[in-house]
Amino acid sequence: MIETKVVTPTRAQESTNAIERLYITMRHLLNRGFYKPSGVSGNALRNALLLLRPEIYGTIAEEKAELNGLMYVLERLPEGIEQCRYINLTSDEGFSKSHLTPIIPPKRRRNCYRIDEEQMNIEITRGRSDIYDILTHLTFLFVESDKICERVFIEESQTTIRDWTKLEEFILKDEKEDNEREVALIHTANILGRTFEEMTEMHQKLAKKDKTDRFLNIVYWLGKLALEERTTGNKRAITFSPLLRESLGHHIHGERWAQTIKTAMYENGLFGRPLHIISANMHSVMNSLFAKVALHKEFPDKSNLEIFETLSSSENGDLRKKVEDHASKNGMSFIDDTSGANIDVQLFDVAKFGMGACCYEFGHGTDDETKPLIFVMDYAFGEQAYETIDELLKPFKLDGKRHFLNVESISIMGKAGILEGGKGDLMIPSAHIFEGTADNYPFKNELCGEDFKGNGLNVMEGTMVTVLGTSLQNRDILKFFNESTWNVIGLEMEGVHYQKAIQSASKIRNSIKRDVKVRYAYYASDNPLETGSTLASGGLGTTGVKPTYLITDKILKQIFSS
Repeated sequence: MIETKVVTPTRAQESTNAIERLYITMRHLLNRGFYKPSGVSGNALRNALLLLRPEIYGTIAEEKAELNGLMYVLERLPEGIEQCRYINLTSDEGFSKSHLTPIIPPKRRRNCYRIDEEQMNIEITRGRSDIYDILTHLTFLFVESDKICERVFIEESQTTIRDWTKLEEFILKDEKEDNEREVALIHTANILGRTFEEMTEMHQKLAKKDKTDRFLNIVYWLGKLALEERTTGNKRAITFSPLLRESLGHHIHGERWAQTIKTAMYENGLFGRPLHIISANMHSVMNSLFAKVALHKEFPDKSNLEIFETLSSSENGDLRKKVEDHASKNGMSFIDDTSGANIDVQLFDVAKFGMGACCYEFGHGTDDETKPLIFVMDYAFGEQAYETIDELLKPFKLDGKRHFLNVESISIMGKAGILEGGKGDLMIPSAHIFEGTADNYPFKNELCGEDFKGNGLNVMEGTMVTVLGTSLQNRDILKFFNESTWNVIGLEMEGVHYQKAIQSASKIRNSIKRDVKVRYAYYASDNPLETGSTLASGGLGTTGVKPTYLITDKILKQIFSS
């Protein structure tokens, strides 16, 4: 008799299944139009997230509160959301024309509106990736909220523990003394299962000038809503507006964004000019082109890197303004995005560069018509990368005629998680693969590892995986990616989406050249396989300056030598 061997799924396989369940559930809820976090659907999201245990959320599956994950999530959700029982995800439905003031999270460009004491509306203009991002972060908040409830609620007597009562007394007081604040932090430490030292650190990190006790208020409201849900049955709810559900997937904001840009280019007679598209931030190309010249009096002896590091400091706004003014006088124009896509654009017309105004020499003829245009677009978010580039590369229709952009190259510079190395190291991809599928997009990258050698940074070459959400990756999945024959060196959210749009435009629709040059380069914002090096551990600071400008320099040198 042949014995049947029971195959136990690996932790990586279980994690992959958990991610699939999360996304299937989220799409189902979007189609349905609403869900309650404490209901069947909400519990399905919660259980999948707890099974997954993403690195970015640290100790989410443990009884104690997860502080770094909480900090990460609060930077990406609107201030005050912990006080709202009702959260409504909407499309752009005209709230900007109301008396309501938009609340914009510091680490996510999205408009949010506090409708009343109980409701927060969040505008979704960047596609499904934005929805997945928000729902994942909200699920984390609900998990932490329920942890607080479990620790403070006494089921038998239907009362709360003394620590909670004391915290509530402090929150509700009008005048607060420093010694009372310390006592409240001690009680909060017991509620969250953390040390008083950790509480003090979080209190300082989250404090604002007008909201000294923001951290304690967040803890209180997270616990309060969960307690009310348990004792009164007054449940929290997430809803999706009908207009949002209708508009998703139709490129409404991307089309509006692209039309604005192409109209401006056509009206200025720029359509036939060689065009180089760069997806980057709104400072690195401008500074690389002009900073050394614009600030030659202020920094006669400083290196480029020292100037860039100085410009990256928040206190040097005057210097940044001087570079911007110099750029504007030498062919730079700015297209402020009003489409809702939240992607600003800079256009650099090389024909208008003054003599000696630019830091680069370029090998183009004297004819202005052959001099390139450099088009810099701010970072897209996830699936939005496909929507924007796909719409941009389509021909511009006017008076029954089609006008094609003369695209010479498309360069993508971005931040990504690295699987071998540390913050600031470089990744040069030769292909992108899409997480959860066998979809793969190999391409000829005009950049290679050799271009970046000798600059004191580690350089990795190989495959990048485009993930459905960076906050859903755990150690087991990432180790599988890293150790498998896929030869994955890092993870990011846009590569596949950009490449899909580029390939369809160049190989199928023929709206741009078949041999359009493509460049991809990423620098490491984190190493999710290293404890203490995930995105939740904080930003790059000045560590990101060197790789950002090194990549920008290589892209510009290739453009100007072509």
